Formats: sequence, structure tokens, C-alpha cells
Amino acid sequence: MVNIEIPPYWEQLNLEGLSGLLMVIGAPDTGKSTFARYLYTRLCALHERVAFIDGDIGQASLGPPTTMTLALRQGGETGFPPGGPRVRVFVGANSPRGHMLPTLIGVYKLARRAQELGATATVLDTTGLVAPEQGGPALKLAKVDLLEPSVVFAIQRGSELEPILGPLRRSARTRVVELPAASAVRPRDMLARRAHRARLFARYFANAYPLEISWARLAVFPAPCFSRYQLVAMEDRRGFALALGIVLEVDMARKTVLLLTPAHSLSEVDALRVGDVWVNPETGEDSRAGNESDRHPLGAGRLIE
Repeated sequence: MVNIEIPPYWEQLNLEGLSGLLMVIGAPDTGKSTFARYLYTRLCALHERVAFIDGDIGQASLGPPTTMTLALRQGGETGFPPGGPRVRVFVGANSPRGHMLPTLIGVYKLARRAQELGATATVLDTTGLVAPEQGGPALKLAKVDLLEPSVVFAIQRGSELEPILGPLRRSARTRVVELPAASAVRPRDMLARRAHRARLFARYFANAYPLEISWARLAVFPAPCFSRYQLVAMEDRRGFALALGIVLEVDMARKTVLLLTPAHSLSEVDALRVGDVWVNPETGEDSRAGNESDRHPLGAGRLIE
């Protein structure tokens, strides 16, 4: 069981008969992610094969930021996080803003993979992007159209979800369960969220080492344009992320890039995907802000710190 303070109205939810994709939406600091984890633990008592999709690329819980991760229940476990197989996609950003298509494609691939692996119930924790001026409602409604969730659990403090819930309440395409924001949630400001991302990156790269990769025979999406400290994903043939890497050096003449990565093998690597986040390999912090001089394109030749 998740070690949190459980509101009574969570415990009163009747989850009997729920199956398929269960989508959780809400603004930041409403208890959205905590509820998603609680929902997963409850479903473990009702389904043998339960999956959890961590779709919050900025405040991830099952993988490094910039990624979304699918995890499956293993055996008879009932706690969070799931201990079974994990599958990951790389969006390449800490927010869906400006990356909505990769976000939609990634979450669709993970939901489809959960079905392939036999999950009869899958909990999807989404990002906290709900502001209309930033495209939040359009993204959430597109996810509903694409993924066809059986239930949307909406956690709302005031009226911030109304642009999303308004049309969904009048539509038969999904069931909406509305819940108030959890009162025990401790708000986190922007600095706290950045610090959380830095800790996750630092943990992910704690045992990484330099690995040279030749891209001459690999696909590179969107293009082979690398810069120092840029985040890159190594993907398999289905587009799932095998590992992330931080660019240390680029050799244009040899068409090689030196990555700091925890990957131990390139045997399954089909492509590289270049992200829009720069990470300091020593601290895990975003190194792009105020440091445009680090952003050298491939055409600049060999990059050496």
C-alpha cells in the first residue's frame, strides 16, 4: 500500500468492474500523482495483471525526467512502484509544451504495449499541464480521443479543469469521476520541481560512463545535430528508449558522439533521438538556462570540454 494519508472519499470509490485504461488528470499540487499510485494499489486486489504509466515527463516517478515509463505488476505484489517489466519512451523535454505530438505518440505506444503484455487494467498518470493558454485542455482531450480511456479521474481544486470536463460530461465516450483536491498535498514551487528533476537525473547517471557511438549507420531523429550536455536517447527498433545519454564530445569527421550513459551494450540500438534538454553531468541540473554558449551545432566540428 502507498504510504500516504488516504482521504475518505478515495476509500469510498467503488472500483469493481473497472478495467482498461484509467486516466488521471489534474493540475499540479492537487494530489493527482498520489491518487494515481493509490488507484494502482487498489486495482492490484482486483486484477492479476495491472500496469502503471508514468506520463508526467517533468515530475517523473518511474524514470528520469523527459521520459514516460510503463511498469507492470510482478507476481502477487500490491505495493507501488510495480516491480515487473518496464518500457520507456523519450519525449526529450520536461513539459509537453512544444512537444505535444511526441507526448501523444509516446503515451499511445505505452498504452498499446501494456495491452500486448496482458494488462487488464492500466493507470495513466498525466502531466499537470491544464492551462488553456498553454494548450493543456487540447492535449488532454486529444489523449481521450486517442486512448479511449474507460474512466477519467479528474482531481480539481476550483474550476481549472472545466475546459476539459465541460465537453466530457456531455459525451458518452468516457466516464468521468470527479474528485476534490487532496487537502494534505504540500505545494512545490518551481525551484523545488527543478531540484527534484536534478536529483532524478543525478540518480539515473550515477553509474554512467563514457560510451562512443557512431551514427553513420544509425537513424538520428530529428537530425544529427548534437551539442555539449544535450540529452540523447538510444532507441530500439520500436522506438522505445533503451537508455539516455549526455553528450560529452562530438567528432564530425568520424561521425561519432561520446555519451555519458548507463547503457552497457549497443546491440539493440536502432536509432538516436536528440532531446531539447541540456543536463549538467555532475549535478543533474538543467545546464541550458543562461548558457547558450554550450549549444554548439554539429557543424562546429569536434566538441571537447
